[in-house]
Amino acid sequence: MLSITNVSFRYNERAVLNTVSAIVHSGDCLAIVGESGSGKSTLLKLVFGQMDVDGGTIFWKDQAILGPKNKLVVGHDFMKYVAQEFDLMPYTSVSENIGNHLSNFYPDEKKARVEELIEVVELEGFENTKVQFLSGGQKQRVALARAIAKRPEIILLDEPFSHIDNFKKQSLRRNLFAYLKINNIACVLATHDKNDVLSFADQMMVLHNGSVLVTESPSNIYSDPRHPLVAAFFDEYSSIDGEFYYAHQITLVDNSSLKAVVKHSFYMGEHYLVEADLNGVLVCFKNATALKESSVVSLKLNR
Repeated sequence: MLSITNVSFRYNERAVLNTVSAIVHSGDCLAIVGESGSGKSTLLKLVFGQMDVDGGTIFWKDQAILGPKNKLVVGHDFMKYVAQEFDLMPYTSVSENIGNHLSNFYPDEKKARVEELIEVVELEGFENTKVQFLSGGQKQRVALARAIAKRPEIILLDEPFSHIDNFKKQSLRRNLFAYLKINNIACVLATHDKNDVLSFADQMMVLHNGSVLVTESPSNIYSDPRHPLVAAFFDEYSSIDGEFYYAHQITLVDNSSLKAVVKHSFYMGEHYLVEADLNGVLVCFKNATALKESSVVSLKLNR
């Protein structure tokens, strides 16, 4: 397992991470979420050994993860890291990039392996295309395939679907996380997308200003967010009398003591998101139809 214990890191005297701890077992996925600058990418780089920790320890099983001060060559054979910069070979083909580190002693097995990975990342038809001619999202898929080519024990993913459009993102996400789970590959994922977390992460760590707000299962955190940053990550929310309510937990009723004045109705496809003033507090709720601005409505809170 991956063991992160009281890890701290400073950059130019500015604290970036403060005593961060986590455990990730083989085959499990830890999703790290937080605002930009909260320390997500820095933590991945420390786990990879790209930088030195200022305090604490990082172990994979019984092997310490060491930074540049103690290890000449960054990285470990059992670990792969897909950063936001893909570091591909632009003048060679998709297949050559993916198979770059696979053995040439068994060409048939190598070919089959590359074909399998191309299918996982949905790049069929681009096998012989040079990487320089791919879109950003296609390059990101090549980077993902190359990272899992040699079946690492653990993979670190920094915003792995950020360049991929919605036409491909949903199925790619399912394919990749299914592959990692089936092959018992541990995953640490930095993301800003709730869809990376809710269905696929075993644990969710929320970072805020370099410190851990909470680490629990996504379902537990979603059900009881406890902090506006956490609630905002998942959905539109309202804070009423110290409690957080997602938009779907506030419903329109014929009559109640909660009276709100409608401000705007936003079309969201399957519903409208309605903003309303509830005693000076802006609340958001879902409704099947648009509501007239300045109309007074009755609301019910559902927990």
